[in-house]
Amino acid sequence: MAGKRGSLISKKDKKQALALIKEAYKVGASQKASCDILGISPRTLQRWKKEPNLEDKRINRKYIPHNKLTIEEKEVILKTVNQPKYENLSPSIIVPMLADEGKYLASESTIYRLLRTNKQLCHRMASNPRKISKPKSIIATKPNQVYSWDITYLKSTLKGTFFYLYLIMDIYSRKIVGWQVYDRESSEYASDVLEAAYLEEGVKKNQVILHSDNGSPMKGATMLATLQKLGIIPSFSRPSVSNDNPYSESLFRTLKYVPIYPEKPFDTLLAARKWVGGFVGWYNYQHLHSGIKFITPIQRHKGHDEKILKQRTGVYLQAKAKSPHRWSKAIRNWSEIKEVKLNPDKCKNTLNKLKLAV
Repeated sequence: MAGKRGSLISKKDKKQALALIKEAYKVGASQKASCDILGISPRTLQRWKKEPNLEDKRINRKYIPHNKLTIEEKEVILKTVNQPKYENLSPSIIVPMLADEGKYLASESTIYRLLRTNKQLCHRMASNPRKISKPKSIIATKPNQVYSWDITYLKSTLKGTFFYLYLIMDIYSRKIVGWQVYDRESSEYASDVLEAAYLEEGVKKNQVILHSDNGSPMKGATMLATLQKLGIIPSFSRPSVSNDNPYSESLFRTLKYVPIYPEKPFDTLLAARKWVGGFVGWYNYQHLHSGIKFITPIQRHKGHDEKILKQRTGVYLQAKAKSPHRWSKAIRNWSEIKEVKLNPDKCKNTLNKLKLAV
């Protein structure tokens, strides 16, 4: 029954409230208690009783602001903002320009409101704004279907200079399939790392999608030529949107926050390569990855994860059977992750998916 302050209560609801309060009063309930339950005040109840038709007088009330623009004033404003001089400008720019000319027609908010009413609140410039769509959703159902790669900085002892780590990973297994550290960013270096990973994994043409951001090494002529030569399908993030390449971003965070990461910058390129080589070995063969049910990337890449997860399920079932009083819910879900999605669509029934055949 109760509503926000100023909200209208229908005639039907008022009649029902009066009837309920009357019935409650007959059986001994106080009027105030009944009003409290319905969320109205006794004073409101008394006012309702005096209203002959229970009609809310606010319904037909018409309020016209004293400062409302006249039709003529609106026409002047629309005519002005659509002049060649102002047609490509927003109201926030038009108003001060008019002020410099000694004119005042209305405030920015009033002009915005008037443009919205007349369906003119849109991009007013002659050129169309650049529309950047979210990358298509990609689904990996087994290794060597979707790779993600990026470059990150590694500090050197020489102030202002960095080493550059090129890292390619398989998003299904999370295995690092290719890496190298160089002293600069280069499309040629990126091509070398990709080709080495391609040969190491035995990838066939048109088998892999390679996702990356929009950096110059990713879109350089040499890199694009290598992709075409190897038959690798390119996929790119939106400019300045790191969320479009989440797996590489997550991997770089793991790399730089792992306890064994050096406290001091790297002295030489060789030292950086040596450390990264050790990290890659640990990550692929020892790191129990939380995103794939705490299986190492190499175990999932080789297809051993299903057997391991089934064994874990058996261990949990035996533990529950042995001490059922310690289990208030079902056992932990150790089922295998069948699909890994990159930039998943929000809509369940979307058709804009690029799904590779199993």
